[in-house]
Amino acid sequence: MSTYRDFTAPIGSRRAPVLRTVGTRERRSHLTAPRVPTVGIDIGGTKVMAGVVDADGNILERLRTETPDKSKSPKVVEDTIVELVLDLSDRHDVHAVGIGAAGWVDADRNRVLFAPHLSWRNEPLRDRIAERLAVPVLVDNDANTAAWAEWRFGAGRGEDHLVMITLGTGIGGAILEDGQVKRGKYGVAGEFGHMQVVPGGHRCPCGNRGCWEQYSSGNALVREARELAAADSPVAYGIIEHVKGNIADISGPMITELAREGDAMCIELLQDIGQWLGVGIANLAAALDPSCFVIGGGVSAADDLLIGPARDAFKRHLTGRGYRPEAHIVRAQLGPEAGMVGAADLARLVARRFRRAKRRRVERYERYERYAEARRTTQESL
Repeated sequence: MSTYRDFTAPIGSRRAPVLRTVGTRERRSHLTAPRVPTVGIDIGGTKVMAGVVDADGNILERLRTETPDKSKSPKVVEDTIVELVLDLSDRHDVHAVGIGAAGWVDADRNRVLFAPHLSWRNEPLRDRIAERLAVPVLVDNDANTAAWAEWRFGAGRGEDHLVMITLGTGIGGAILEDGQVKRGKYGVAGEFGHMQVVPGGHRCPCGNRGCWEQYSSGNALVREARELAAADSPVAYGIIEHVKGNIADISGPMITELAREGDAMCIELLQDIGQWLGVGIANLAAALDPSCFVIGGGVSAADDLLIGPARDAFKRHLTGRGYRPEAHIVRAQLGPEAGMVGAADLARLVARRFRRAKRRRVERYERYERYAEARRTTQESL
């Protein structure tokens, strides 16, 4: 039989089992989630962004800080997260915290199995943060949280089968079907950037060769531009002059800016990246058959300079082209805040279940108190 201790044990000691009850019925759940403010955290290799987000996806307040050096212990990053949440909690009634981490997150959405830019290896991030905060915590991959945000509030609204591709330093991705993020058996689905598209091609930091992100990403864009500049190619004179001969200063945003100004080499490089993007999307369409591809990440700022060639290549390489419906390819609408907004919105699902579980514990305690009081009254009357 339950004891008084069962009813009065600290909430934090039972938080993890409560959070693990969060199932995959996200589509139905988000419709009944409490309309309360939550905090979203987006952790990348260079920055940690935190914001208070309402139930309509509006950012009420945003904070940003640099990511602590990756050589430091995981606790340093955890300290940064906690400080940001506590700062926001001083001015907002926060009911839950969602974290989008750039790394592999296990199926229970607790442990960061591996983060390429941070020293997290099988790190129980959710439990560590939950122990230090008075609200429930949810952890997910940052591409999953971004895809959720685009489906709820951005370019993916109304789509039941959506694939998001994030083009940054590398390529990340997420799959969303019928309002559910498909995380895979072990939680690491969506690592599209490491599909092999060129056997024996460029070496990838993952250890393999010919990965998709070596041909369609921010790193690929910058690598090609620097190689042309280092070879003193006539087509690179414009960008060489722009950086005053300092080839190491060439960056992705700079290439995009020069392309918009009409630099022929930069336009061509973005077309090359876009064509490889279209090839990869055609492969994903053959495997997943979604209705919509949402292209996000920093490289997507090139817009039609990139996405136009991607659409053309997609149509050329799509299996069964001409005899099947074609998925839409659109640019993400929420920009760099998508991961933060999605993490906050997913956290609202945990807030609802947490509050319901807490209410049940209170009700059980009240029933026990009534039972104990009736028993004392009976004993006193004897």
